[in-house]
Amino acid sequence: MTLEYLLTSLVVVASPGTGVLYTLATGLARGMRAGVLAAFGCTLGIVPHMLAAVTGLASLLHASATAFQLLKLLGVAYLLYIAWSVLRSRDTALPTTDQSPLPARQLIGSGVLLNLLNPKLTLFFFAFLPQFVDASEPPLMPMLELSLAFMLMTFAVFIVYGVSAAAARQRVLARPQVLAWLRRSFAAGFLALAARLAITER
Repeated sequence: MTLEYLLTSLVVVASPGTGVLYTLATGLARGMRAGVLAAFGCTLGIVPHMLAAVTGLASLLHASATAFQLLKLLGVAYLLYIAWSVLRSRDTALPTTDQSPLPARQLIGSGVLLNLLNPKLTLFFFAFLPQFVDASEPPLMPMLELSLAFMLMTFAVFIVYGVSAAAARQRVLARPQVLAWLRRSFAAGFLALAARLAITER
């Protein structure tokens, strides 16, 4: 595993995207526990894409326009649902008062779905991982090791995002105008991600 791979992975992981936005919003809305669980869910959502890339199943998405489009449309629909959820209720999306903690399975499940329903992740790993594997050796174990390192980095970076958002929670909740601006910003972010996914091609 090279330094080049680690640095490239860090840039990819830390770049703003669906998982980052969800983790930030959850940490801000529900606190540190929820932010960590969101980070864990987003990391778990990477597993199917990693396995698809390692086992070659990504070639199915690349070859089948129908499979790719179906998974893409499901992902777009879910992102639109998240954006709508953020806007529909102040108490649900970014609460201004303390509420009962959401079940861990709900927080984790949302993170898993956000990443699971993005076919571009599978194709990304299918193209990304082999670049760092020695062609002279069997690829399975090196790709699994690279995948594990990527997941651990994802979890660590997303925890930083979630905990940082949770640390700012009380200061944000004390300012209604900032809270309303953040709510609209998060909703706009999910809408932008949905639009970007909708226009992506194989």
